[in-house]
Amino acid sequence: MLKNVMSPHVKVIHPDATIAEAAKQMRDGGFGMLPVGENDRMIGAISDRGIAIRGVAAGKPGETPLREIMSTGIVWAYENDSIEEGARIMCEHQIRRLPIVNRDKRLVGIVSLGDFAVETSDLQAVGETLSEISTTL
Repeated sequence: MLKNVMSPHVKVIHPDATIAEAAKQMRDGGFGMLPVGENDRMIGAISDRGIAIRGVAAGKPGETPLREIMSTGIVWAYENDSIEEGARIMCEHQIRRLPIVNRDKRLVGIVSLGDFAVETSDLQAVGETLSEISTTL
């Protein structure tokens, strides 16, 4: 189950927070993606790659609100879903990190590709998942 491999310490950032604030939170927390939430709902995500590509490379200043560069919409999985289901969702949507919610749709964790490698003994499946995601990113 995904709850067995997810990282439970998840931060959510507001869409009006700045690129600089998000980058500092990622640096200080040692993670590469933050769900973006507003009015108690996930409305998107910002990744270190998103900051680099849609922020810095596009010439946006650090004071730019995340709302302007975040990925809108967000896919997620339930904490009781299987690891295979999480991998399927990540492949289908070409993402490296997947928010995990409980049955009340409250954010309870995040799974990254590395989390699969730590938990599963099926390293071939993890390798195939990584390969499928990486080929189109």
